[in-house]
Amino acid sequence: MGIVVYEKPTCTTCRNLFRLLEAEGIDFESVEYHVTGLTEDEIRGLLGKAGITAAEALRMREEGARELAAEDEDTIIAAMAERPELLQRPFVVNGERAVLARPVERALEVI
Repeated sequence: MGIVVYEKPTCTTCRNLFRLLEAEGIDFESVEYHVTGLTEDEIRGLLGKAGITAAEALRMREEGARELAAEDEDTIIAAMAERPELLQRPFVVNGERAVLARPVERALEVI
């Protein structure tokens, strides 16, 4: 499997990432995780590949995120599985490596 981008099409950062990848001639598979959802194991896998904690991947603009940030890893991941909008985006995965592409140029680190 090649490059996989976990994203939301209405997200400005995701659209900017798509423009960057297209300009670089990079093919990728898109996963609209906010529609399909992610299991707790899938979220753990993304975080592990990116080398970040669940709290670091928490989208702080979402309702309840600030309170959730003080919780343990398992609690945050369970909430992200229940409410995918709590997970920051976009994540770019290439094999066993991943990055939270904020700013979008970070995607180039794993490509």
